[in-house]
Amino acid sequence: MNESTFTPGGGQPGAPAQGRELSGSEGVGSVAVRTFAAHQNASPTTTAHESMDGHHVNAMAGDSAGDQSADRVADYSDPQRAAYGELPEGHFYDPDAEYEPDPEYAATLAPDAARQRRERIGPTGRPLPYFPIPGPVSEPGPAKIIAMCNQKGGVGKTTSSINLGAALAEYGRRVLLVDFDPQGALSVGLGVNPMELELTVYNLLMERGLAPDEVLLKTAVAGMDLLPSNIDLSAAEVQLVSEVARESTLQRALQPLLPDYDFIVIDCQPSLGLLTVNALTAAHKVIVPLECEFFALRGVALLTETIEKVQERLNPELELDGILATMYDSRTVHSREVLARVVEAFDESVYHTVIGRTVRFPETTVAGEPITTYASNSVGAAAYRQLAREVLARCHAE
Repeated sequence: MNESTFTPGGGQPGAPAQGRELSGSEGVGSVAVRTFAAHQNASPTTTAHESMDGHHVNAMAGDSAGDQSADRVADYSDPQRAAYGELPEGHFYDPDAEYEPDPEYAATLAPDAARQRRERIGPTGRPLPYFPIPGPVSEPGPAKIIAMCNQKGGVGKTTSSINLGAALAEYGRRVLLVDFDPQGALSVGLGVNPMELELTVYNLLMERGLAPDEVLLKTAVAGMDLLPSNIDLSAAEVQLVSEVARESTLQRALQPLLPDYDFIVIDCQPSLGLLTVNALTAAHKVIVPLECEFFALRGVALLTETIEKVQERLNPELELDGILATMYDSRTVHSREVLARVVEAFDESVYHTVIGRTVRFPETTVAGEPITTYASNSVGAAAYRQLAREVLARCHAE
């Protein structure tokens, strides 16, 4: 199926996704909630779940061609209809089925898509673990602070910050996104015009007595808030030079917010200047989005050196949580070679989740919302939901 013409609600191309027509508890996060409810109610011995392309997903059964139910798209609006149809011989119910890529998207992730599905070999060449759907939390906090960092621009930091945050919010986590780039791309990506803002994260850093609640903005995603930014933040790098403990300014500003959130995701600017050092000093973990391209690979060594220096001198608790491969297309030899080198060098530090290229990501930037609401049933949304589950699994493993 051509993803660029697929409409999650079954309507005409360009029609709004189902997630946008809902509100309240039926709005953002409803797909994950309803799917989880369907898993609880469905009988694993009599039903087969369908993937987002409408085909039965089976890690061992191979091609589903000829199956009459293969032409139907799963209806997520009714939990009882999220899984239906008799199980053909040799099939089994896969509780993770809705996150499997469709065949067209799988072709961008592995040269042999059939082998990938059959053996559950991930794009990194390692066996793909099962990341369980996380349960609810009773109350938020204290927050884990994640810095989305890479000194090279255009590698997917902002896209990953927005969509990881939205996916975590879908799973019931309270999330705060911090736009720490003077370009204000994260704010724009959530539909905020940076030039119209009176208060930004710059004011929170530089003005004593300013409460974070005065700067916080609610987003359209339930459970996700934003500390916006604009070009004013570029002045902070100069003004902080004369400040005492200048590297810890952001850490002090975020301290009052820790009890109110489960995750705080900082979108760093594409440099290793004082603002980025502030983000690393405040963070507990670092995620490094890495475009599968040679020039992006070269900068990882320099970034890891900076992380090690911050660990030694400023923040001993800082950890490299993982390297996230983005814009990956295995149909090119170059992408495969770059990903193989990263896995060889960093091994288990590389996320199993890989973000492939899809036209949906630039569309969401124009729309000013995450892919999880703009195209809720798209493969890009599924990839970031899987990333959220992998991040949560790593946090729980500690």
